[in-house]
Amino acid sequence: MPEEELHSIRIHLDRLLAERGMTLTELSEKVGITVVNLSVLKNGRAKAVRFSTLSRICEVLRCQPGDLITHDAGEADRGRAPGGPADGAG
Repeated sequence: MPEEELHSIRIHLDRLLAERGMTLTELSEKVGITVVNLSVLKNGRAKAVRFSTLSRICEVLRCQPGDLITHDAGEADRGRAPGGPADGAG
């Protein structure tokens, strides 16, 4: 399984945008991030997020980081090879 599929972080940008009646394009303009980069984040394909970007998204959406990003521990367990190290230290 490719490395990007092994993480257990979930992004809830779609839900937050819907709750606020905002489009990805509007968020992009207000945050100063390209629509393409926000789309990568929204679809869970981002490998990293800068704290400055996270801060701007939270300011615009009036939310906390935990509203935007959650950890699904069960997903991490499903992606781990049987008998492999629990912490990924290999």
